[in-house]
Amino acid sequence: MRLVFELDFDAKRISGRFVLGANYAGGAGFAHGGIIAVVLDEAMGKISKLTEEKAVTAELNVVYRKPVPVDKEIVVEGWQEEEKGRNRFRVGEIRDAEGNLLARGTARFVAIDQEHFEKVRAAQEKV
Repeated sequence: MRLVFELDFDAKRISGRFVLGANYAGGAGFAHGGIIAVVLDEAMGKISKLTEEKAVTAELNVVYRKPVPVDKEIVVEGWQEEEKGRNRFRVGEIRDAEGNLLARGTARFVAIDQEHFEKVRAAQEKV
């Protein structure tokens, strides 16, 4: 799966249009719930590119409202609603081409400095 999002620096939002494909179908022929969570997490994570900061998912909640098709285009959007200290509270939505809300995610991301990432990476390379 390759998800490419457009960054709207003025609106402080990201968006993308995708057809997931049959490989991502669950038992009923619609998108698997785990794939929906991945798409929403990725959308909310990409918001960091608007400010060039690094942030990791600390909490993720998904509300599955309607089945997400794998054979039709979906519209994915994400934005940040609030910032408290290092916490970034974000929202992601998946809609169909007609604008119907199919799934909504909310998440708390935590901003991490580059030095921390480099320390973790170096420690993993030693293992």
